[in-house]
Amino acid sequence: MDTEKRLNDLGIELPTAPKPIANYVGGVRVGNLLFMSGCGPRRNDGTLVTGKLGTDLTVELGYDAARIVGLNMLANIRSIVGSLDRIERVVKVLGMVNCTPEFFEMPKVINGFSDLFVEILGPERGRGARSAVGMAALPNKIAVEVEMVLEVLA
Repeated sequence: MDTEKRLNDLGIELPTAPKPIANYVGGVRVGNLLFMSGCGPRRNDGTLVTGKLGTDLTVELGYDAARIVGLNMLANIRSIVGSLDRIERVVKVLGMVNCTPEFFEMPKVINGFSDLFVEILGPERGRGARSAVGMAALPNKIAVEVEMVLEVLA
């Protein structure tokens, strides 16, 4: 599957890869595994999707924020490996949702990220193991953060 062509066919343009906001790198490759740092929902205009699910944001807005995270993650992956065609498969996704203690729909929010990867890579390559958890707070009050591990071609 030509992943870069698939992006074009879907009319998806990736943003510029976000720069790390602290003392870390966007991803580290070890053999055929690529460990991606946590990534947040930065819009193309540079603003962040902020707020808590359960008070400030609906599940639908959280889903949209997680999709934005996915676009930023794809941009980060491309900046590290050169082309999204080198993605063999998603291995593991950890989705973190900034939410109230009463909010329990974290999986529905993180589906915004996962659905994007399946849409672009297909179910065999785009779906992997996943956890979706709630957090009391995330950096800069962002609504969603995701980190992941991928298998990439040499």
